Amino acid sequence: MKTTRKSRWKDIRNQINKRILNQTYRPGDKLPRDEDIANEFDCARSTVQRAMRSLADEGMLQRKRKGGTTVTTDPFTRTTLDIPITRRDIESRGHRYHYHLIHNSQERAPAKIAACFKQTHSEPCLKLESLHLADGRPYVYERRWISLTTVPEIQNVDLSEISANEWLVRNRPFSRCDVQIHASICTEKEAEYMGITANTAVLILERTTWISESPITHVRALHEPGYRLIPNGSMS
Repeated sequence: MKTTRKSRWKDIRNQINKRILNQTYRPGDKLPRDEDIANEFDCARSTVQRAMRSLADEGMLQRKRKGGTTVTTDPFTRTTLDIPITRRDIESRGHRYHYHLIHNSQERAPAKIAACFKQTHSEPCLKLESLHLADGRPYVYERRWISLTTVPEIQNVDLSEISANEWLVRNRPFSRCDVQIHASICTEKEAEYMGITANTAVLILERTTWISESPITHVRALHEPGYRLIPNGSMS
């Protein structure tokens, strides 16, 4: 006997999204109840609820307890950006990777970093400066602060052999990442490290990662001129 495959949550998400895009459901419209959608697609309510949560996370829907589900009046799109292991990024582009640790010290976080960590007082941190190179050319210059309260074990890591970027990605998964992306004029010191002319405009990524409410690291990464950031479709 032939059986009919029940709809998966991704199927339902895609169908509802299609109805929003073709304006079957217009901005501000209230969608049918989850129970009614479950009946339409012959699936469990939990499957519909997962699909609706996904669309809400993408900015397409608004979900309110006892208020139902409506199409967002002013939809927005989320972009996902991975935090790459810089070594792999360089090697994937066909270049030879090299890493140089410029500075390593334990210091109290300055006020700006404490603010990034949402702390009212400075805590002990590891302050690092490092340079990632591709075929011997500067690729990324990093200034990084790592919370020694959250990541005390990094004091036992030889960061002249493995970059903090690679060690943290592998060993300290995060639950939240605050990101700022901007173009800025590099300082004379940064220009010297990057082998470029002072006052050159470069792409800068600033990231702060967290595990629950505990800060892990804040990094300011300055990229070589011409670097292109490619989002990951629909960020880890």
